[in-house]
Amino acid sequence: MAAGTVLALVGSLGAAVAAPAVGQRSAPADTTSNRGAALTPNGFWRMDGYGMIVGVRDGVLRAWETTAISCQSSLTAQQQGTPGANGSVRYGTDGLILTVRPKAAQHATLSIDGSVGTRGLRRITALPALCGQPQQSGPVATFDVFWQTFKENYAFFDRRGVDWDAVRTQYRPKVHAGTTPNELFDILSAMTAPLQDAHVSLAADTPELTRESRTIKDGTVGPTQEYDDQIRAFIERRDLGGTPLQDYAQGAIGYADLPGGIGYLRINRFVAYSPDGGYDNDSAELDRALDQIITQARTTGRTAWRGLIVDVRVNAGGSDGLGQQIAARLTDRAYTAYAKQARNDPQDDTRFTPRQKLRVVPAAGSPRYTGPVALLISGSTVSAGETFTMALAERPSATTLIGENTQGILSDVHGRTLPNGWQLGLSNEKYTTPGGVSYEGPGVSPDLRTPVFTDEELAADRDAAFDLAKAVLTRRR
Repeated sequence: MAAGTVLALVGSLGAAVAAPAVGQRSAPADTTSNRGAALTPNGFWRMDGYGMIVGVRDGVLRAWETTAISCQSSLTAQQQGTPGANGSVRYGTDGLILTVRPKAAQHATLSIDGSVGTRGLRRITALPALCGQPQQSGPVATFDVFWQTFKENYAFFDRRGVDWDAVRTQYRPKVHAGTTPNELFDILSAMTAPLQDAHVSLAADTPELTRESRTIKDGTVGPTQEYDDQIRAFIERRDLGGTPLQDYAQGAIGYADLPGGIGYLRINRFVAYSPDGGYDNDSAELDRALDQIITQARTTGRTAWRGLIVDVRVNAGGSDGLGQQIAARLTDRAYTAYAKQARNDPQDDTRFTPRQKLRVVPAAGSPRYTGPVALLISGSTVSAGETFTMALAERPSATTLIGENTQGILSDVHGRTLPNGWQLGLSNEKYTTPGGVSYEGPGVSPDLRTPVFTDEELAADRDAAFDLAKAVLTRRR
C-alpha cells in the first residue's frame, strides 16, 4: 500500500499488522523437498529485496525484519484451507492474505492479496543467528536500526537529492541514552523530511508517546477526508449542476451522466470498498459497482458513452489490484500497464530485482468500454491512484491525461517496526512504464496541463480540468 490516507494497507509483510514476538530461535529448516518429496513451503526463506526472512512450519508462517545489525520478529499468519493444486498455500492474519508457492526445492514466491506482482523467496538452512539474540531497544539502538533500515532498503536517495551518510553524521551525535521519546521522534522525523516522500512515515503508539509524522511534497495537498469532502461538494455544485453523485463502494466511487453522452466516474480511493474488509471483499464489491456503472447500454449501441471522464484528482491510494480491476473494464485488448521491481542489494541502491511486467487483461463476461477516456489527475493523486494512472495511460484506446503531476509516490509502503515499537514506512520499489520510465518523485505528468483546485480556481468558481476534459471528448466524436 499515504496525510489522511490509507497507503500502507497492502505494503510489505510488516506494514499491515503488529505481530507477537516469535520468541526462541526456531528449529532448522525442513529440507524434505531436497530429497524428491512433494514441494513444500516448510522451512526458512530469504526474500529477494525487502530485508525479510520468512519461516513456515506446521501451518504457521512467521516473518522477521532484518538489517545488518538487527532482527525483529514481524507477523504470524495461520494457514487458510488446504494447499492448492500447484502446491501454493494461503496464510492469513487480521485481513491480510499471503500466498506462498514453491517453484522448486530452493525457490518459491510470495504474493500479498491486493499488491500486484510476486516476491522471490530463496531457501536458507536456518534462521540467521542474529534473530535468536536479544535486541536492544534504547534511543541509540532505535536510531541505528532506523538509519540502517533506510540505508539498506530505501530506493530513491539520489532521485530525492539526499545524502543519507551525511544525514547520519549530522544527527547521530544528538542521540544518547538520555534522549527522550519526544526528542528522538523529532530527530528521526527531521532526518527524512528532506525526502518529501509521503510514503515515508513514522508512528509512535506506546505508553510513552503517541505521534505521527509524514511529509508531503511541497505545493501539494494531501488527500484527506476533509479535503475530499470539500472538493466533492464543489464538483457536485459547479460541474454537475447540483446533482449529487450516485455512490458505490462505501462512497469511494461516484458516478453521474453528463449531457452529450459523456460519463463521469470519480474514484477517491482503492481500498475499503466493503464494510467486511479484506481484499477479496473489496474486489467483489468493486465488481458489483462496475456492473451497475459500465453497463451494456453504456458500452454499445445508440446509448453508449461518447466519452468517459475518470477523475482521480483526490485519490488516497490503496490497492494496485483494484485499480487494475477497473482498467480491465476499459479495454478489450490485454496490455502491459507497468513494471515493478524492488531494491535488492543492501550495499547498492542501484540494484533491483528483475522487472515484473504487470498486465491488464480484459474482464471476462462483463461489458467493457473501449471508447475515449479523459483522466483527471493532480498532486493529490497518490500511490495506487498513480499506478492506476499509469495503467490507463498505456490503454490501447484513446486516453488523455489532464491536470497536474501526480504526487510521485508509487512504491508500496515497506513497513517496519523499530526496536522501541515505533512503526516506520519507506519506499523500496520502483514502478516504471513498459519503456522503463520511473515517475517516483516528479509524478506522472499530464498530456494537457491545467490548474487543479488552486485557490484562484476555486475563488473564480472554475474547474479548468473538468471543462477541458469535456471539450476533448466532445471533439473526438
